[in-house]
Amino acid sequence: MMNIEKERIIHSKEICSWKKWGPYVSDRQWGTVREDYSKDGSAWEYFPHDMARSRAYRWSEDGIGGISDDQQHICFALAFWNYNDPIIKERFFGLTGNEGNHGEDVKEYYYYQDSTPTHSYMRMLYRYPHDEFPYNELVTENKNRSRSEDEFDLIHSGVFDNNKFFDIYIEYAKNNEEDILIKIEVVNKYHEEKELVVLPTVWFRNTWDWEHDAKKPSLYSITDNEIRLAHSDFGTYHFYLDQHPELLFCENETNTKRVFGVNNGKTFFKDGINDYIVNNEKTAVNDAKTGTKAAGAYRIQVAANNNYILRLRLSKEKVDNPFENFDNIFAQRKSEADIFYEDLQSHIREDDLKNIQRQAYAGMMWAKQYYNFDVSKWLDGDEVNPPFIDFDVHRKHGRNATWRHMHCSEIISMPDKWEYPWFAAWDLAFHCIPIARIDPSFAKEQLLLLLDEKHLHPSGQIPAYEWSFSDVNPPVHAWATLRIFQIDRKIRCDKGDFDFLEQSYHKLLLNFTWWVNQKDKNGSNIFEGGFLGLDNIGIFDRSKPLPTGGFMEQADGTAWMAMFSLNMLKISLELSLHNPNYQSMACKFFEHFYYIAAALNNIGENDNSLWDDNEKFFYDLLHLPNGKVQRLKINSMVGLIPLFAVETIIAESYEDLPIFKKQVDYFIKDRVDLTSNVSRLDEPGVGKRRLLSLLRGFRMKQLLVRMLDETEFLSEYGIRALSKIHKDHPYKYQLDHQIYQIEYEPGTSTTSLFGGNSNWRGPIWFPVNYLIIESLLKYHLYYGDDFKIEYPSHSGKFLTIRDVAAQLGIRLMKLFRKNEGGKRPIYNDYPRMQNDPAFNEEILFFEYFHGDNGSGLGASHQTGWTGLIADMIFKFGYYDQEN
Repeated sequence: MMNIEKERIIHSKEICSWKKWGPYVSDRQWGTVREDYSKDGSAWEYFPHDMARSRAYRWSEDGIGGISDDQQHICFALAFWNYNDPIIKERFFGLTGNEGNHGEDVKEYYYYQDSTPTHSYMRMLYRYPHDEFPYNELVTENKNRSRSEDEFDLIHSGVFDNNKFFDIYIEYAKNNEEDILIKIEVVNKYHEEKELVVLPTVWFRNTWDWEHDAKKPSLYSITDNEIRLAHSDFGTYHFYLDQHPELLFCENETNTKRVFGVNNGKTFFKDGINDYIVNNEKTAVNDAKTGTKAAGAYRIQVAANNNYILRLRLSKEKVDNPFENFDNIFAQRKSEADIFYEDLQSHIREDDLKNIQRQAYAGMMWAKQYYNFDVSKWLDGDEVNPPFIDFDVHRKHGRNATWRHMHCSEIISMPDKWEYPWFAAWDLAFHCIPIARIDPSFAKEQLLLLLDEKHLHPSGQIPAYEWSFSDVNPPVHAWATLRIFQIDRKIRCDKGDFDFLEQSYHKLLLNFTWWVNQKDKNGSNIFEGGFLGLDNIGIFDRSKPLPTGGFMEQADGTAWMAMFSLNMLKISLELSLHNPNYQSMACKFFEHFYYIAAALNNIGENDNSLWDDNEKFFYDLLHLPNGKVQRLKINSMVGLIPLFAVETIIAESYEDLPIFKKQVDYFIKDRVDLTSNVSRLDEPGVGKRRLLSLLRGFRMKQLLVRMLDETEFLSEYGIRALSKIHKDHPYKYQLDHQIYQIEYEPGTSTTSLFGGNSNWRGPIWFPVNYLIIESLLKYHLYYGDDFKIEYPSHSGKFLTIRDVAAQLGIRLMKLFRKNEGGKRPIYNDYPRMQNDPAFNEEILFFEYFHGDNGSGLGASHQTGWTGLIADMIFKFGYYDQEN
């Protein structure tokens, strides 16, 4: 029998959706490109954290543990005050990209613990110190540290010593689609009683300051425990507060005197509640108890090692006794969430793995955000521009000026709602894989979103991310489309959602054409592409003109396009079996793959191949202005990416599609020039499958020997982005009197390239590890159990390719799972978090991981592509641990 949450997911597109309300409030809106109206594009400095409490946002809202409707008319979030801080804790604090010694970095501890796909039940934990939050110390200490030093984090300040903190659990349970119960549990972890002000806050997103004739909504007090919310377009809602807190009202409008030094004649502002609570400014809030932002002030005392519970309710309909059946509803929704995940995890052996996976899924669900950005209005200014915003003519030719068609106003899965509170194209593709296991409809919607007319550029380019929509991410959208179609088909137990596949395919054709037209400099089927999401992996900044002059032919850019061709071929074949008219398109992509494969593999004049037969590895080619060509012999992920270009064709696709079969037979017979260095089409494998791969068997083996060598790429916790061989043998390139160097850096970056908050010169990254594992599983489909490879290299142990893939998955799982001593490798560089159960039991999903000890690095809530751990556990959670 189908569980209740699955039924809700299936019916989530109905008129009144269970997804209408969710965790769509960002963790950070300040410091974003959307809020940047500076002349020089300095987003971090133009709208800093210090202004966030006083300045109304133009595009979206942020808060702690917040929820909103899917168009963010109404928002709810929590704020707190510990009687010691200079401001109320209304939003998460962190360092800007220019303040941190390794780039932007949130300096708080919060954990997304649970969520169903419809957000019928959600839970998160925020850890708030008793003593004054060390804002200045965090900024100053990190400013004084170099890139070669570790970051100074909140836990290093000593503010959590002796358990002097509150654990604040924020829980939501929906009674129905628009009736949301909210429970706040404050746990005092200290051995003495402590005071706290809890400020559950409701407000309207400010739209009235930006548009002509926009009607201003209102919040007003009905009783001492009910606030009514009235919106001309969105209707009326009721916000109920248990007990009898002091109700405080102000306006979600800019305090122009504090921000700009000019009085605009208004009385109440966004920071009114803050000023009333912290500074006791009685006039900062409206005695008439009306406004567009309101909070209930609970001044509570929490006993030593004890808890205090607050109950709230936000409902579209009036509820006569809002807290009468409150606990029963919460228990019911929690039980439904447990049943939903129990069904999903029934094949997983370990409780610890189940816990890791459930928290990973929770992070994926909490990472949804309302993303609002009309680029034309942002460039030109609104109908009514607030005073003090000066629209400079130069901005019309600056950042994102060629993306005027973009008008985003939807829920999007974010890489990290604090550090990256904007969509990123290739991140999103990976997010959708684990999401598809629990909510395939949402995963499909997300992929289609970036292909629709409001996002896809008329040229066919997919927007990268808001700092520069024109940057180029790896073309993984077709791969994700195909994988989600396949995952969804298994869940549906039918032929699959061909409407989704076909709709995506037509837009992906535009994107493929853009790549061919824009990134193949000489029409030679060798591609550039720029940094391609791998940030500082190259010797030069690949997103800028080369300091040498000339251009670079990229092994990864070319391999990504070969992979793109095969993904499109595979989709074409799926569609051809459904509609034979697509066979000609299958032939097109089949042929395109072989031209790319031949260009990548074949050695032409002057030995200018990307493959180095001596090193048994792929390298970028640097073309200099004087006509010379040089291989950049850096042993990095760039040379492993050719593994990703692999697909198998089932016998049915070959034998039942005569037009396609004719093309394949022609290539086998007459185009040996194109097929000699790639997989053998004329040799059917297991189940009569045909193999399409950039690598013929012997080259695949040679590349795997390098990849599975523990002195090179194979770490205890996955595949490194750079070979460890460069620890003792750095790669150096001398240009004039300057030496460019790459050496093995398993942890954080020592370079400022791409802000310095990520590093591809040694750490372990989930997206490329996941694609390695996916590729190995495809090779196994063709070669079968009789084909074995040495794992690890030089160990004398041989495994099937599938078992090697599983062992790599197990190494990735090892990052999070407890070892025999109860330690999680992700916390190896954080002794307090490793040894204190209060921290060790809660899991952070970091952006990437130390190449030697597995410690988490980068963004600490990157449950975006690191959420792929949920899929690793789904695939390999029943395997024995590494032998």
